[in-house]
Amino acid sequence: MYKRLILLTLALTITTFGQTDFDKYFHDKTLRLDYFHAGDATSDEYFLDELIEEPIWGGSKQKMVDPFDYGKYKFEVYDAEHGELIYSRTYSTLFSEWQTTEESKQTKKAFSESVIFPYPKNKCKVVFYSRDKKNSLIKKFELAIDPTSYFIKKENRLKFDNFEVYNSGPSDKKVDIVIIPEGYTDEEMDLFRDDCEKFTGYLFNSSPYKERKESFNIWGVTAPSPESGTDIPGDNIWKKTHGNTSFYTFDVERYLMTGDYKSIRDLAANAPYDQIYILVNTNKYGGGSIYNFYSVAVNKNSREEYVFVHEFGHGFAFLADEYYDSETAYQDFYPLDIEPLEPNLTTLIDFESKWKKMLSKDIPVPTPNEKQYREILGVFEGGGYVAKGVYRPKIDCSMKSASVDNYCPVCQDAITRMIDFYSE
Repeated sequence: MYKRLILLTLALTITTFGQTDFDKYFHDKTLRLDYFHAGDATSDEYFLDELIEEPIWGGSKQKMVDPFDYGKYKFEVYDAEHGELIYSRTYSTLFSEWQTTEESKQTKKAFSESVIFPYPKNKCKVVFYSRDKKNSLIKKFELAIDPTSYFIKKENRLKFDNFEVYNSGPSDKKVDIVIIPEGYTDEEMDLFRDDCEKFTGYLFNSSPYKERKESFNIWGVTAPSPESGTDIPGDNIWKKTHGNTSFYTFDVERYLMTGDYKSIRDLAANAPYDQIYILVNTNKYGGGSIYNFYSVAVNKNSREEYVFVHEFGHGFAFLADEYYDSETAYQDFYPLDIEPLEPNLTTLIDFESKWKKMLSKDIPVPTPNEKQYREILGVFEGGGYVAKGVYRPKIDCSMKSASVDNYCPVCQDAITRMIDFYSE
């Protein structure tokens, strides 16, 4: 079985053909495009907010074009003169999750979003896509950009120093994670530094991160909040913080997120980064994460290590939740008539595209939830917030239960491929 896993990983290794010549098309800094995403359960529109120049580009200079068919959304950057695709990324957002809630059927709402890419040398065109009900990408919005425009802002509204938590080499050849302090006051900045070290240790306690430690850089930002803690609306607790995080997102108590994406981007801009991690100073259980958007964990809870690593699986590798017996606000999140995009779930509509080749020939599909299969890679019913019709790779995994260093082989393979993409 593990020989098959190795062969599959090799087969899925990201190739570099067609990738962009960075020095030909880009400056070594970032252009950030902020916009508003508004709509309801069945419709959405994009509205430009502003363009911002940021001094640091922390991403790859080799892998400009995203090869993954992940996320609810995709954006592409084209050189205006030659029409050549020079950059792309897939991602999801808080708005896309909100569209699956009951509230979205009753009202319209706007969310702050943004994308970043290397600062173009020439005029370019940015095209945004959203997936329809069959997961096909549909063009939604297009914007022409002149990088010499004096309307592109250059100030950082939340300017703070950064510090190295762990460094293994140049940012363009590593996975860079920036950890943002949320609800740490100036007097608690030493605690934040200690927490950054602690949570870095948590990340490298789990495979495959521990085996690929030298592919990562981790940064912290010294951004003290005016008040300690975070908002807990159900308890009438409100705190003044830079990131404006809150429990009870979508009225789910443990779901700890923020709708203030502009401030999160402002804070992250103080360091090189591929992934944003928000560390919230509270002992209340909770967290959350969205692919290529941000991840959130708490710093003082008995399950803090599990939350930290579990949520990073979502944000970094587009891993799905494999549990099916916990409260969520989502409705029909995974339609049973199409194959989920996430690598660790299947509806068996197109199981060939998932981990079928990794299975031993004698494993039944679906696989009974029985003791003899407890440690076996199979196809077990229950996942993606529903008990029937959606299947996961193992009986247990860090994406299912509150367990540490317990990613299944399918999840490990997805994480490894993402590490390979970001690192040299």
